[in-house]
Amino acid sequence: MNYIDVFLEALSAERGRSAKTLESYASDLRHADENIPGGLMKADAMAVQNYLTGLHERPSSIARKASAIRGFYKFLMLEKIITDNPAANLELPKRARTLPKFLSVDEIELLISSAGDTQNSTRLRAMLELVYASGLRVSELCELPMTANLGDKLLIHGKGAKERIVPMHERAQYALKKWLEIRGDNKSKYVFPSNGKTGHITRDGFFKILKKCAVLAGIDPHRVSPHVLRHSFASHLLAGGANLRAIQTMLGHEDISTTQIYTHVLPEKLKETVQQHHPLANTKDFEK
Repeated sequence: MNYIDVFLEALSAERGRSAKTLESYASDLRHADENIPGGLMKADAMAVQNYLTGLHERPSSIARKASAIRGFYKFLMLEKIITDNPAANLELPKRARTLPKFLSVDEIELLISSAGDTQNSTRLRAMLELVYASGLRVSELCELPMTANLGDKLLIHGKGAKERIVPMHERAQYALKKWLEIRGDNKSKYVFPSNGKTGHITRDGFFKILKKCAVLAGIDPHRVSPHVLRHSFASHLLAGGANLRAIQTMLGHEDISTTQIYTHVLPEKLKETVQQHHPLANTKDFEK
């Protein structure tokens, strides 16, 4: 019996994982099964550890493979297929957690304004406004169904088939309304349809247009990506005093620790704010 397939079927049925996640799990587990002597079902703790240690990949990729292996063995333990978990005490290379990159409010304004200088500007402006107003993932934006539009808010189906409702401010509502008027009676179920095989604008398509907007706005295109817009949404909300739990909900983070990464950006932002706006910050005549 192929227990990898059994595990993937269970993962799909019980937890509602996305097709992309399942593909990653399948690829990682089959790679491990082929490269661990005797395969995953006969491996002991040393064999699994040696496999991960011998991978010449980025720490994030190794961590992903380890997560798939842990999940696989946990499933086998719960199903009483094995009695000893070889992945119980895995040691992984430490990852340096990079701080999120984000644009300033002025740069976001420039980026959105530059949408008026591109082809399909109304559609692009709506996409930019939605990402920055609601913190959508690029896949959530590109695959946004017409049924998600609730007027002043969006119903988003995020990772793990989890639903969340995110608000839209009036400017984003207006941009979306203008696009839908131009879109007209298109039969597609997607807010941003295309003639490609997916039926909607692709992540790569949006990424390329976004880079063009950055150039038009005078911003280094290497600093701009869909995820940077999502980071900007969260960082600006937090700097403005928004509750961390509310930001977690809007971003669709399962764990608050994922959202807390933005708090590491905040102290520097606060320092800049004090330096710029505090009435005594730039006073030269003071007693030491």
